[in-house]
Amino acid sequence: MEKTPSRFARFAGNPIIRPDDGQPWDNYQTFNPAAILLENRVHLIYRAIGDDRISRFGYASSEDGCTVTERLTNPVYRHPVTSSHPFPAACSSGGGFGGAEDPRLVRVGDDDILYMTYTACDDGIRMAITSIAVDDFLRKDWRWKQPAIISPPGQIHKNWVIFPEKIGGKYAVLHSLNPRVMISYHESFDVKPGDYLNSYDSTFSVQRNSSWDTVVRGAGAPPVKTEKGWLLFYHAMNGHDYGQYKVGAMLLDLQNPEKVIARSPFPVLEPQAVYEKSGFKPGVVYLTGAVVRDGRLLVYYGASDSYVCAAECRLDEITDTLVREKPVSTQVQVLKKAGWRISRRGGKDVNQTIRRQPDIKAKE
Repeated sequence: MEKTPSRFARFAGNPIIRPDDGQPWDNYQTFNPAAILLENRVHLIYRAIGDDRISRFGYASSEDGCTVTERLTNPVYRHPVTSSHPFPAACSSGGGFGGAEDPRLVRVGDDDILYMTYTACDDGIRMAITSIAVDDFLRKDWRWKQPAIISPPGQIHKNWVIFPEKIGGKYAVLHSLNPRVMISYHESFDVKPGDYLNSYDSTFSVQRNSSWDTVVRGAGAPPVKTEKGWLLFYHAMNGHDYGQYKVGAMLLDLQNPEKVIARSPFPVLEPQAVYEKSGFKPGVVYLTGAVVRDGRLLVYYGASDSYVCAAECRLDEITDTLVREKPVSTQVQVLKKAGWRISRRGGKDVNQTIRRQPDIKAKE
């Protein structure tokens, strides 16, 4: 099938990461990955759930951006629980019962630090931030900074993302899109105990009462800087169909990112493939990672809260379509490329039918 402008093409080898029966910490669910491009290699930090139902982060990487050629056998990050109740019922989320969820990874400008925001099950569902030196990350020397809880107590917060460039000389954190764009600006991320990153509420509402995205869930991957604005993906659903998580796109003004300058009238990614309609939570696509390489926009998402998948399109195609305010095609082709192959780890085929999940062999 011919590729048309702004159409995401799913990788034919999806899912690129599946649960591994041989590892008790990630043998049940692997999904919602962070992504960062370093030294011409895509690095993924993905959420994993195993036998104990606690969410941890695993690591995998790819040379071509789609085929996973490296995947570590041990988790690379755990949230240090400070709550007096390590596994409170309030922390039940996405099939897990505590730990660290849904990472977003970003490098701000030329900083030699990678910042990671994530949902922490810590006296409720809170937002946390940690960081690691770029050199340590590349060496796989997991010296993460002691995390700080950055959302207020007694409130449920998810999906905070950091802009990959300072705005007005300050770090910018997008907190929420529902019902308004909420961004806060900070001199640093050195958060003292008892302090929180407060939200700034702009005057621009993203509420749409008659659309596919009447219920906006939150931001997806960290914003991608383009010539036409900050490209931001977000998760949403229609009030009449809460079982379907879809992905939309918008452009935020480069200088004033509280202002939305363009927005897709249709989803740019929605559950259609068999692996997106089966698994722990069928009907969910959750885009949490994006990188740009050679003009290609590579996105990474969780499918049915069970698998890590990849898709791509030309960056200029999606931004041009948004600016023209024409509908973004919801059709998605399967992308085939010579040389892409099934991911393997330690000689074991990890693209097998997994325990406790239905068979999801790709259908075209």
